[in-house]
Amino acid sequence: MTSGADSQPDIDIMVPAFGDGELVRETVRSVLDQRDPHWRLTVIDDGVGGGVGGELGDWIAGLGDDRIRYLANPTRLGINRNFQRCTDESSADLVVLLGSDDRLLPDFVGRVRDVAARCPDAAFIHTGARVIGDDGEPVSPLVDRVKKLTMPGLSAEDRERGWRLIGGEELAASLLGGNWMYFPSVAFRGDALRRHGFREGYDIVLDLDVYLRILVEGGQVVLFAEPGIEYRRHAASLSSAQADTGSRFDEERAYFAEAAEMMAAAGWSRAARAARLHWTSRMHAVVKLPGLLAARRWGHAGAMLRGALATKPPKPPERTPADR
Repeated sequence: MTSGADSQPDIDIMVPAFGDGELVRETVRSVLDQRDPHWRLTVIDDGVGGGVGGELGDWIAGLGDDRIRYLANPTRLGINRNFQRCTDESSADLVVLLGSDDRLLPDFVGRVRDVAARCPDAAFIHTGARVIGDDGEPVSPLVDRVKKLTMPGLSAEDRERGWRLIGGEELAASLLGGNWMYFPSVAFRGDALRRHGFREGYDIVLDLDVYLRILVEGGQVVLFAEPGIEYRRHAASLSSAQADTGSRFDEERAYFAEAAEMMAAAGWSRAARAARLHWTSRMHAVVKLPGLLAARRWGHAGAMLRGALATKPPKPPERTPADR
């Protein structure tokens, strides 16, 4: 059924930012450039409480658009809790957690609203991404080439329609083999996102965790055939920084052990096996080794190698009486 614009759900676009800068302003402009006007934008700045200055709030106020609001955290929350605040501040039928250096393509809102109306039972929509570098030009690094290889295929019929509906163990196993989704390109049903939220302790896998919990609950997902956003890939990202120290892989190993149990409890043996293997995470660690060895970062290289070969999750840190 094709619905008119008035019956299509509105979208809350939530941007977890960290201070001012030209890239976050580009992100805001990409929302303003949407052909479909049925959106609200909220920028939640986690940099002010952390001592990062800037005039982002004043700049946003100067845009004179009452669909945009700016909120500054009085104290720094960190990435996980700022994502949760974005979730808590949302209220629309659809919610997007857009990166503060990413850009929506001009037809994003219109396409998402249309498909959401056509697929009312879909828990979220993955629009996919065109990957760009620091200069805003298209790039194709290894990690994104691997993503293309691991994502589910679309039939000729899917491509003609422009999307595919998928869910269950097939999608869970695919994501556990390699998380090929671009988190900022996902439009969640607001009630599903607000019900599940983000669990504390996860910064790198917080997106995969919420996807899987929604899937185990029975959620279906729409996959777009053509990208909806431009995703900026650069070395300053949290995941890139943590990958160089190995802490990323410690978090992933701990999470995949938990995910294997969750999949087994759901009766999804293939997905549980994919969680235990988590081969793309292991290969990512291996790819990092030559650079660490060349830089003589022996400790980080050793930790990386142990993580790539490990069959058990890392031990949790010992807790002192003061921690209990």
